[in-house]
Amino acid sequence: MDHETTLSFEMQIGRQKPSTIRNKQTSCPFCNTSDLENIIDREGDIILLENKFPTLKNTFQTVLIETNQCDGEFSDYPREHLHKLMRFAFRKWEDFEQSGNYKSVLLFKNQGPYSGGTISHPHMQIVGLKHVDYKENISNKNFEGTAILKTEDVEFNISTNPIMGFYEFNVSIQDIKHVEKMADCLQKGVHYLKNHFRSKIESYNLFFYKINGSYKGKIVPRHVASPYFVGYKIPQVSDDIELIANQVTEIYFQGEI
Repeated sequence: MDHETTLSFEMQIGRQKPSTIRNKQTSCPFCNTSDLENIIDREGDIILLENKFPTLKNTFQTVLIETNQCDGEFSDYPREHLHKLMRFAFRKWEDFEQSGNYKSVLLFKNQGPYSGGTISHPHMQIVGLKHVDYKENISNKNFEGTAILKTEDVEFNISTNPIMGFYEFNVSIQDIKHVEKMADCLQKGVHYLKNHFRSKIESYNLFFYKINGSYKGKIVPRHVASPYFVGYKIPQVSDDIELIANQVTEIYFQGEI
């Protein structure tokens, strides 16, 4: 088999997907849980199920419904629910990886109209890739950055070598037992972008990676993509990331760094 680096999108299935982000009149498919099919696992109102519209060939696509609140928001979750959600997501992600069925497994979240998602109800996705290894396109330098918080258990920074740009928040842990500390940092990062950033961010992605045994999370605020990146794969980094890092530290971590 030739080495694969791209995913094949099934357009006929894609045309059938509902969109509650673009069309507010569309009924949310995640609200009526009694109608959900092919549930893999659940913990309270957190539900993992097969994606009803598997648009990518040679993959296994699942949806992780985060809450029963259709207008819920990751940055506002109570800590108990946040920690429960992230423990569940990482446990299922690990299960997929350890199954041996996939070359790599993605865990990510779309939120907002520019995030690439179609359903506004808060959810993540776990996708097993049979022939593509996402790690080939990612390096450790993409998680290096200007420090916001650094302890023995967790590192939180703004990327100096972003994948796309301009501001990418990174959280790294060496052991999965510290996933709750990662969750706290991610929540604070998203909260900052939605409430304190110079232009309020309504769309963002959360991406998760397992690289050389460590676990990494990345917050990517989403806007219309830069032509430098779209056409040439050249990311841009803002010249004020130290100022932003200091603001986040002052608001959320005063006395901890």
